Amino acid sequence: MRIATIGGGPGGLYASLLLKRSSPDLDVTVFEKNPRGATYGWGVVFSDRTLASFREADYKSYVDITDHFVIWDAIDIRYRDALVRAGGQVFSGIARRRLLDILTNRCTEVGVDVRFETEVVAEQLSDHDLVVAADGIHSATREGRAEIFKPRIRDGRARYIWFGTTLPLDSFTFVFRSNDDGLFQVHAYPFDGTTSTFIVECNEQTWRRAGLHEASEAESIAYCEKLFAGDLRDNALMSNQSQWISFPTLKTKAWVDAGLDGVPIALLGDSAHTAHFSIGSGTKLAMEDAIALANAFEERDAARGDPKKLRTTLADYQMERKPIVERFQEAAQQSQSYFESTSRYQELEPEQFVFHLLTRSGRIDYGNLRQRDPFLIEHVDRRFAAHSGGNERAAVAPPPALVPFDLGGVRLDNRVVLSPVAAGSCPEGVIARSDREMLGSALSASAGLVLTDEVAVSAHARITQGDAGLYDDAQVEAFRDLLDRGGPVALRLNHSGARGATKPRATGLDRPLDSGGWPLVAASPLAYGRNATPNALDDRTRPEILEDFSVAARNAGRAGVDAVVVEMGRGYLLGGFLSPLTNQRTDELGGDIRARMRFPLEVFDAVRAEFGGPVGASVCADDWQRGGTKAEDALALVAELRERGCAIVEVTAGFTTPRFTPHLDPYYLTVLSEQIRNESGVPTLIGGGITTVDRINTLLGGARADLCVLRWSA
Repeated sequence: MRIATIGGGPGGLYASLLLKRSSPDLDVTVFEKNPRGATYGWGVVFSDRTLASFREADYKSYVDITDHFVIWDAIDIRYRDALVRAGGQVFSGIARRRLLDILTNRCTEVGVDVRFETEVVAEQLSDHDLVVAADGIHSATREGRAEIFKPRIRDGRARYIWFGTTLPLDSFTFVFRSNDDGLFQVHAYPFDGTTSTFIVECNEQTWRRAGLHEASEAESIAYCEKLFAGDLRDNALMSNQSQWISFPTLKTKAWVDAGLDGVPIALLGDSAHTAHFSIGSGTKLAMEDAIALANAFEERDAARGDPKKLRTTLADYQMERKPIVERFQEAAQQSQSYFESTSRYQELEPEQFVFHLLTRSGRIDYGNLRQRDPFLIEHVDRRFAAHSGGNERAAVAPPPALVPFDLGGVRLDNRVVLSPVAAGSCPEGVIARSDREMLGSALSASAGLVLTDEVAVSAHARITQGDAGLYDDAQVEAFRDLLDRGGPVALRLNHSGARGATKPRATGLDRPLDSGGWPLVAASPLAYGRNATPNALDDRTRPEILEDFSVAARNAGRAGVDAVVVEMGRGYLLGGFLSPLTNQRTDELGGDIRARMRFPLEVFDAVRAEFGGPVGASVCADDWQRGGTKAEDALALVAELRERGCAIVEVTAGFTTPRFTPHLDPYYLTVLSEQIRNESGVPTLIGGGITTVDRINTLLGGARADLCVLRWSA
């Protein structure tokens, strides 16, 4: 069986080595268009977990690689005038050129034919049984079959340039420096005893203000050497065809062309995927791809040349490896988003800034960092508690989740929120049976705050017939009797809008009633899924609904509620006004975001006028649908809410229409929350898939939210 590998980078060489080593009868050839030793970049970084897989795959190359490692166990962050060191972060670095030499020599040793300065295309390899395309981000092999592989490339919003330096570092180092042009940041790490990688990054506006979009290679070096002179300690920067670029994130629909009309092709490494350099190495991913491909060959005994077995082998390779890489890319996207928005966090204190940086991708959390560097976490805890009025010199500081919070004058003993989902068991809107039991259980669970599910402001504002309400005295009395037994309670006041008159949610979401429904009202006469078409809000219903919210707000005070949250998301009435997907009005309540927010703000003002305690709002920050609300719209709304004394913003996403694309990442609201919190200055509350207090500590400690809903069952 003959295998051709296009591309002599680490991924292509390692795949060829492993395939030949496992099946010596294979005829394996590597075609590399560049001379031996020609490479872009400086050093390569590996983690402990990656090294363990290398040891299992080929022990001899593993020994050769680790013999040339530089190993460190700390990350240094230079921010403002502070230097913060985070220990327990074990990584290893090696010169990329050295790694290529080791893998080339090992390939030759096991019998792989490595041909440098030989450029080929897949069409020239018809006499082979398999082509492994490891020809990088600009893969001609992939682009030649784009209709099969379906690649998508998205360029990042920042600019970066890849330098080397003669500065011998002893840690992975992040540097943040500002000048008149803006904020610059550095990702630097050692890879031998005398040289380090030094990547400089900034946003597009800063890059242009600095004139770097017109700068030569030498001018870019001179600018960066001057800016980071203190950090470089008078060491020089070195270029290797270095230029300012945006990071391209590549995703491919398929990694394999089964070759039914020709030779099968398997993509590997950067030809199939990329992940931002701030979270890991493309080299690491490519070499792990190589291991997965070689393992699939062994497990299916594909080296015998049976075409059917080969197709199954390649399918196994894609099925095993692609989901792993996609999860890695999700984490890389979180990290990339952070580094494209670091100016948002410049007001954070050094310890909190460092904690936010280290937990940016979701792969490291509060618990991980406590194990790795308990002293750092003690500093984070102490500063967090002190910022909330605690004693910075306390011998023991509580974790962020247990630090009290002032919600508009209401003291919460901790920052954990419980929000039981309504069962829809409230006859005539009077809280009873299952809903009463669940809310009672939450009230006795020692959470800082209990946030109710949607409570209707009128009979016509209900989602289902079993929803709780606050529009008559019996409902007020039932709530008052229950709330007397527990701690602070916030109540979501809601009008269902187009999502009303549906069956109990236990039978499925948004299933319209067969009979006994009530007239619906919305921003525009657009049905929500299969629901009845609502009437557009008019001069009659507008004051009626304002009065309904006012009455419900007064009743909330009578019932002993501590805070109120006005529901402005999730596709209900007020959320329908805010989204361009559901607000198609041409009067004063429709059009741009300023007009679309007019009626929701009128409602907020009415509630504030009638409720004596803190009032917040639940806001949709992203419709997760093309043409819908984005974070910029939410920020405009929150700016207006802040001027009106909004105490807290619950950040939500999706559900504006049934056609949204859900995001199931446990941290799916994190980026939206931290943007709203840190740009608007309004405290935020988020929920989603938060299942542990450890995750809450991560979100709070990293300034991503102020309160978190814990997914909880009584």
